[in-house]
Amino acid sequence: MTQIRPVDDLIGLPIDELDTPALLLDRAALNQNLTTMADYFRDRSANLRPHFKNHKCTQLARLQLEAGSAVGMTCAKLGEAEILAAAGIENILIANQVVGHNKMERLTQVARRARLSLAVDHVDQIQAISEAAVRANVQIGVLVEVDIGMGRCGVAFGEPALQLTRTVVDSPGIVFDGLQAFEGHLIYIQDANERRERTIAAMQRAIETRQLIEAAGISVNVISGGSSSTYQFISDLPGVNEIQAGTYATMDCAYRKVSPEFQQALSVLTRVISRRSPDTAVLDVGVKGAGHEFGLPEIKGYPNVEIPFFKSEEHCVLNGTPDWRIGQTLELIPSHACTTCNLYRQFHVHEDGQVVDVWPIEASGMLT
Repeated sequence: MTQIRPVDDLIGLPIDELDTPALLLDRAALNQNLTTMADYFRDRSANLRPHFKNHKCTQLARLQLEAGSAVGMTCAKLGEAEILAAAGIENILIANQVVGHNKMERLTQVARRARLSLAVDHVDQIQAISEAAVRANVQIGVLVEVDIGMGRCGVAFGEPALQLTRTVVDSPGIVFDGLQAFEGHLIYIQDANERRERTIAAMQRAIETRQLIEAAGISVNVISGGSSSTYQFISDLPGVNEIQAGTYATMDCAYRKVSPEFQQALSVLTRVISRRSPDTAVLDVGVKGAGHEFGLPEIKGYPNVEIPFFKSEEHCVLNGTPDWRIGQTLELIPSHACTTCNLYRQFHVHEDGQVVDVWPIEASGMLT
């Protein structure tokens, strides 16, 4: 059985002495990212609603809220909402559809502890939530999700969204809060001008849908959407009220290419375990320890080291390496921070090469 070192034994430890792989979080970089985003939103018409799915850590969520400019937290799963509510977070949006008889009971329990809302895109979802809310004598907020081009969830914009909104308004136990619209198909466009133009055009579909609903006499409180690479394009658009940015807090090597204003706080500490040739090294982390959906990872401080592939479960092969010794520690930057955090149970928060705190990732592995 794996022995987990007590937290008190880790505080003050040089990060090089941690068992690897280990998830690291650079405190200075994190604080700078939180300040950068909070400062940006202080004078905007839209508010920040940070996305918990990025890190799944309630301590970090509290810091995001304390930094200012945030109206609450976004999350992806009901299980994440339960973790947030248990931690005392009082305003929670589940930016997904919640379906299943057992989940309705759980949903109402969260609604007793927090101001809760979630996304819908079908009358069957609305009926189930309404019936559960009435049985439990609670109110649950609802955002009608509008597909603005991603082709995932969401009702068609315009008239179909209006008709679904009418169903929400006529259903007891639930409150129509507004619209959700996510331009996730655009967030990695490398050219900033193209990303801006296409993002604004996509969000305009949600804004026009809002206008249609309001013209029908129904109040729309919010349009909620956005990301860490599109927030600056839509945060001042009339009719957009909330930005669900997530990765800005930790960052990864894919987002850094489109959001260079944020610092790289997240990394995976790893060790050289093999030197099969003078310019080749093998690390002790693979796809079971680093999210790689958006491309190859990078090695911090070594931009010219090549990672030819990243497919092994527990290994990472590097070419063109310096004369590293066996046991040398390195920091690997994953291409997807969200799925990386989901693989670990704690952050090793560090500063000046030493562990200064350990934060549990309470919602890691929380898929329901």
